Amino acid sequence: MGSIPQLSVLRGETHPLPSGEFLLHRLLERRAEEAGVSAAPALVSGACNEPMTHSQLHMAANRIARVMVRHALSTGRHANSDGDALVAVSMAPSDQLVVTLLAIWKAGAAYLPLDPSFPEQRVAHILNESRPLLVITDCQDGHHKFSGCDHVLSYQELQMEASELSSVPLAKSEMLSSAEQCSPIALVLYTSGSTGVPKGVRLPHRVVLNRLCWQWREFPYRPEERVCVFKTALTFVDSVAELWGPLLQGRAVLVVPKNVTQDPQRLTAVLDQHKVERLVLVPSLLRAILLQLDLAASTSPLPHLRLWVCSGEPLALDLVQHFFRRFPRHTLSNFYGSTEIMGDVTYHVMNSPDDVSSSGKVPIGRPLDNSLIYLLDSQYRPVVSGEVGELFVAGLNLAAGYVNGRDPDRFVPNPLTVDPDYSRLYRTGDYARLEKGNLLYEGRTDSQVKVRGHRVDLSEVERAVVAVPGIDKAVVLCYRPGEINQALLAFVTAKPESSVSATHVESALHKSLASYMLPQVVVLDSIPLLVNGKTDRQLLLKQYESAYHTGSDSERVELDYSDVPEKQKDAATTLFETVASVLGRSARSRLSLSSNFYELGGNSLNSVYTVTKLRDQGYAISITDFISAQNMAQVLERMYPLGENDDSSAALVAGEDISKYLAEQLNDSHKADVTRIVATSFYEKADLEQWLLPHIHREDYSDLMDKLWDPLVEKNYSFVVKRPQGDIVGVGLNFDAHDEPVVEVHSKLTIVFDFLEYLEGPIRDQKLPQGKRQVLHSFMMGTHESLNYQENIEVMQFMEEEVLRIAKSRGFAGIFTTNTSPLTQQLGSDVYKYQVLLDYQVNKYVAPDGSKPFGAAPDEQRAHCSWKTVMPQQCHKLMPK
Repeated sequence: MGSIPQLSVLRGETHPLPSGEFLLHRLLERRAEEAGVSAAPALVSGACNEPMTHSQLHMAANRIARVMVRHALSTGRHANSDGDALVAVSMAPSDQLVVTLLAIWKAGAAYLPLDPSFPEQRVAHILNESRPLLVITDCQDGHHKFSGCDHVLSYQELQMEASELSSVPLAKSEMLSSAEQCSPIALVLYTSGSTGVPKGVRLPHRVVLNRLCWQWREFPYRPEERVCVFKTALTFVDSVAELWGPLLQGRAVLVVPKNVTQDPQRLTAVLDQHKVERLVLVPSLLRAILLQLDLAASTSPLPHLRLWVCSGEPLALDLVQHFFRRFPRHTLSNFYGSTEIMGDVTYHVMNSPDDVSSSGKVPIGRPLDNSLIYLLDSQYRPVVSGEVGELFVAGLNLAAGYVNGRDPDRFVPNPLTVDPDYSRLYRTGDYARLEKGNLLYEGRTDSQVKVRGHRVDLSEVERAVVAVPGIDKAVVLCYRPGEINQALLAFVTAKPESSVSATHVESALHKSLASYMLPQVVVLDSIPLLVNGKTDRQLLLKQYESAYHTGSDSERVELDYSDVPEKQKDAATTLFETVASVLGRSARSRLSLSSNFYELGGNSLNSVYTVTKLRDQGYAISITDFISAQNMAQVLERMYPLGENDDSSAALVAGEDISKYLAEQLNDSHKADVTRIVATSFYEKADLEQWLLPHIHREDYSDLMDKLWDPLVEKNYSFVVKRPQGDIVGVGLNFDAHDEPVVEVHSKLTIVFDFLEYLEGPIRDQKLPQGKRQVLHSFMMGTHESLNYQENIEVMQFMEEEVLRIAKSRGFAGIFTTNTSPLTQQLGSDVYKYQVLLDYQVNKYVAPDGSKPFGAAPDEQRAHCSWKTVMPQQCHKLMPK
């Protein structure tokens, strides 16, 4: 007898939401009142200011909320046609942005993100349709961009008005209309529309909470996990869980600027510095990070990061394999969803490259809590397991619909259940199939694709292209969707007697399309048609591939060497041909010294490939240097040939312009900044202190600086480093080695100083010149946490030069220092030419009480006591090693 075939219906686990209050700001308020949370950091940034605590965050947001209510009521506007009170926000990532978003909820409204890079036409459409009460911006002179709203306020204006207002939460009677709804909206996110016009997705508080409760249950925070990153663009749905998930669990959020997120080298440094344990990212960024780490050749990168989550784009098998080659003990998860279903509705967890399907595809997995997945045929019947069907979603993750009730056919009644929690279906437009209990993604049913995690509707791009003056017809396609060389293509023909170029069309599109939606334009004499009169899309893609991705590099891109100096010809040939091989004929103009990589058609991922390829061909350049170069001439200047015995760490500082920094003698006005930099540098980044955590606290460094401060200022050997604009970015603390103050330290820092004295004492007393004004002790150096890798090296080099200048000007015989960081050790011996007097294995140290405080450190962690001769004629007392 035959068996009944399994139908493609998957149900996530049922977990009721917390009873009672489900408004996110009320839950946040309750969390902030808990013991141990109110005074704990909530927002951490690279700026000089102290972290904002949970209590401070709420007090600031309460004041701003009162100002918002006042201004919203003064406009005379009411909730829009959906009954939503919206406040639009156009701000860069910052602490102020988070305060603003929380204040909007506390005011009884929902927030509507407007990316500051959005073109004016897109902004105007969003404002005209959604009818927000206010627009909040961080730009005081940018009001003209928001013509669809007559009440635009800068954050600075809000802050000034809020300074004298109450910091207690608003009562219901003080709030706006959203708080009165039975299922109030938390936010509205605009995404590409199937009609070619962006549409707003309305996400209620309850929907966000369901997604977060699943996250906390499935991927709980460890007690030691204190800092999480907020780096995703606010217009992207992943930002919701990334920001509010940690805050609702009493954790701190590190706000990462956009320029850091786009630079894999700087991003990984920030993640490492703050000991971040989880990261959400699109696959293209994951690939860029892995390539950057391969380039750096680090043996143990990102030791704290343990959970990686990919979403927003299809995850390729080769990327999974690359990930586990680099991180064999980490966890990689693949999330699937869209804005309409709170970003994620299915997930698949992988602990090895074997955790993929038998067909070699990476599964999108199983449903989240309180979610139900159906794969249906054209008659809306569940298909048999193994067959491809259209993916529909029901459950608590569904949005409330679109602004102005647009596209009602996407949210339809569910005839397959009587459970009220699953009474609506969302039609995703995706195909999938069920294999051994896991869902596999099988593509789109319409013209929507994912670009860098953003949903892009090709019809919206096509509509913008046709609107460009001189264009007759246009067809927009996606070349190799989901793959590394994915590209948006616009094939166009010109109107009779019109002359248009690809560059002209691309420039015009900047005014109407977001940057991630900009296509590469290909001008044709005619659009090929099938026998039925429809566009032959496959022929267009084949013609593009044939013309743009075959032949040698020189055939694909015009390479102009006319301005290249003769002595740079070999390097320029390698550079130009490498760039040509990466971009192909998709390069938008000929390649010359004046060409900008990104204007040619490059992006952050391509830049990593280019640097990797240059390294393979014998030329080195840091990713940061490549990204920041204005043109190929600058790239050429920053490249250097790799020899067999080259030390890349020395090249990092070679030729860096450090004259832009200024040294200023230490004085009392610097104390707060110096204490903050020292605490951050040594509490969060020091190589020795990490083995003593959690017994060392940030406050221990403040106490240390209080005791050292007067002697440091009095001895006059220490300094701060400033940028031209006046902000302090580095500090160098120095003493006469034979005239150092005796300081009693009562914290666990005593262990560190006992260890350093154990190493340094015999050398100082027996091998170095004796007496005052003989040995300058380079005691501590710290740099500001906001510096990127390149800037950090620059400031370190500047401080080394300044210590050398002080030693020479004061007549010291030389400089003595101890380095425990591999980077500073390499720089010290190979770049700054210090002589290593002692190379000590840290985990061998036995403290006076018989313990081994650094016993868990690996064998390769060393401490170098080093000496640099300044006045040779005074160094006769220096004994041999």
